[in-house]
Amino acid sequence: MKTTTNKPSAPAWHIVDAKGKVLGRLATEIAHVLRGKHKVDWSPHQVHSDHVIVINTKEVSLLGKKPEQKEYIKHSGYFGSLKKIPFSRMIKKNPNHIISHAVKGMLPKNKLRTIMMDHLHLFDSAEHTHEAQQPQELNLKSQKTT
Repeated sequence: MKTTTNKPSAPAWHIVDAKGKVLGRLATEIAHVLRGKHKVDWSPHQVHSDHVIVINTKEVSLLGKKPEQKEYIKHSGYFGSLKKIPFSRMIKKNPNHIISHAVKGMLPKNKLRTIMMDHLHLFDSAEHTHEAQQPQELNLKSQKTT
């Protein structure tokens, strides 16, 4: 009787344009692909993830009053070191951190998360450095834009 080994398939490269997309819906789709759940041979203890390139990260949007209310909080652990950065300042200062932070929170909290996050490539403009990989356009399930 011949047994087949379950080899993971070669990683594919996907490209997503974040212009006008809603942050949470976009991050959910990216996390789904990074985790590898769109593949037939997915298993939770292996990294089957494809690479995802996100362009125009500075043009991602939020719905409702969230652009005024959302804050990014960091704390060093010392008294009085709490820093709150509003979304409006973060989108100007570091737009890649916004999508990275959202996607990282949607991935499993284990050692595989760092490997999956290495497969996420963020660019704040329309140009990217991964032309040689010939990325395919990623079809998002949620087409709702602002």
